[in-house]
Amino acid sequence: MLIFGFVCSILIGISLGLIGSGGSILMMPVLVYLFLVNPVTATTYSLFIVGFTAGIGSINYFRKGLVNLYIALIFGIPSVLSVFFTRAFLLPSIPSVVFTLGNYAVSKATFLMLIFAVLIIIASLSMLISGFKQKSEELNQRHLNYPLIIFLGALEGSVTGLVGVGGGFLIIPILVLLTKLPIKSAVGTSLIIIASKSVIGFSVKDNSDSVDWYLIAQIIIFTLIGLFIGIYLSKKTDALKLKPLFAWFLLLVGLYIIIKETFIK
Repeated sequence: MLIFGFVCSILIGISLGLIGSGGSILMMPVLVYLFLVNPVTATTYSLFIVGFTAGIGSINYFRKGLVNLYIALIFGIPSVLSVFFTRAFLLPSIPSVVFTLGNYAVSKATFLMLIFAVLIIIASLSMLISGFKQKSEELNQRHLNYPLIIFLGALEGSVTGLVGVGGGFLIIPILVLLTKLPIKSAVGTSLIIIASKSVIGFSVKDNSDSVDWYLIAQIIIFTLIGLFIGIYLSKKTDALKLKPLFAWFLLLVGLYIIIKETFIK
């Protein structure tokens, strides 16, 4: 299982390098089902791993001038604040048993995994039906819908804080549709946002739990290997053709988590 977990870490990195988003959402199930990390603790580990990987991945976008710092601040500040408050107040307030259905008790860990499964399914469906093609438009700061961007930034941050995902599958469509950023600039800008809020989210953790830095370091190394492989392959492969296959895979993972958490106990 450990070896398979490291193989999956490489595959996550490859997907990030190839299509720019979506791969990091698989880190949670890999941590929980392959590395046997408690789901609540896995949200913390996932934040650090995803944030570190996103920070490394953003360097290449910075060099190419594909990071819009103004948009990163407008969307990122409410997102970062939302991550902090979610990790500091909302997550600890969730009871150990969230609710019961007859003889079936839904624990906090199961509740988080079910929320996560729904997010994976939403991400997969958005990949299958989107392909948000945009016309070439100049970024016009006067026409930005600031209240909506700030609201969505805060909403996306709460998702990150709750289940430990990077949120690129949510951030990129928002940036493209609301700010008219080109896809590549949206990806580069999203990586900066992900790295920033992941650092904040990881810093707000339960100090009673010791962090397995050795495991985190191993996963990061394998994920970065995959990231560089993905970046190399992206120069020789049409990533858009691979996106539907990855989306179907995400859909299967989401359905598996729901079945695993509700029927196979």
